[in-house]
Amino acid sequence: MEIINPMEAHDREFYEKHIRDWLPDHIIDAHNHAHLKKFYLGDALYKQNRGALWPLLAAEENSIENIEESFRNLFPDKKVTPLMFGKVSRAYDVQACTDYVIEECKRRDWPYLYVIRPQWSGEEVERRILASGAKGAKVYLNFSPMYIPSNEIRIFDFIPHHQLEVLNAHGWVLMLHIPRAGRLGDPVNIAEMIELNKRYPNVKTIIAHIGRAYCEEDVADAFERLEEAPGLIFEFSANCNQAVMEKMIRSVGSKRIIHGSDSPILRMRMGRTVENGEYVNLVRKGDYKGIELDPHMREIEGSEADNLTYFTYYQIHAFIQAGLKCGLAKADFADVFYNNAAKLLDIK
Repeated sequence: MEIINPMEAHDREFYEKHIRDWLPDHIIDAHNHAHLKKFYLGDALYKQNRGALWPLLAAEENSIENIEESFRNLFPDKKVTPLMFGKVSRAYDVQACTDYVIEECKRRDWPYLYVIRPQWSGEEVERRILASGAKGAKVYLNFSPMYIPSNEIRIFDFIPHHQLEVLNAHGWVLMLHIPRAGRLGDPVNIAEMIELNKRYPNVKTIIAHIGRAYCEEDVADAFERLEEAPGLIFEFSANCNQAVMEKMIRSVGSKRIIHGSDSPILRMRMGRTVENGEYVNLVRKGDYKGIELDPHMREIEGSEADNLTYFTYYQIHAFIQAGLKCGLAKADFADVFYNNAAKLLDIK
């Protein structure tokens, strides 16, 4: 088993000082990817991926055992139940990842989603999800037709209407990572999120990463316009922006927010800053190879680098601070970190 960034004294201190007492005893982490090295198909396919490349640097392998070990170490006094799905990279055997997740989650009684492809018929999607026992579908822009430029991809390019009709008929979960350079505030994204919610109200649509709004500039007037889509659920994995989280909380309330970590990046020793409306991830020099592939990555040295803690800690801390500023109580944090997702996933 690969141990990613073993716990250090300052990590434990950060957890105990800023996080532990605000979390319920049982947590649901609604965003976790698992993959094995043997499912990797080669570097040539790596370059076909859309979106940010840096998450692919987090771990060569993120086995189920590694995920369990991560939760034991990062949250030693909590029980963590993950919502699992496989890799969504063209550089991996996606079906092998999905089959692996299904097999391992059944052994542990964990909930999981089926990674589906837009070229599948509605009947194929229905057959696969029913046979697998999944709670719904995980979709991703990587699987959009390659002739569509990355910044022109639309939501319905990778989760087409005939598949949404099936998800709606069953009331299944949809984990949606929205596309486009404008992120949450993109007018095309907003229009399609509203359309999705109106046409398919039974789909339990989760907007991952707060719609990739990692900076305040990414929000624009999205939350005001998305009042027309009251069924959307927001998940804040990979997001550390307190100001964005405050806007989310004030707009949708604590009942429509769930926690996710985007494992394996939860265990990256990495901070984040914002410069000129763009996020920049800060990592200790030498920790990750290939960061030059993504302009969102920067190496740092010295005491600042030595004191970096886990990315998931920064994310949770930002949400706690945002929640406190917005007047959330302990019970509201219990909703966000457990109750809301338990209801969504029918976890008793």
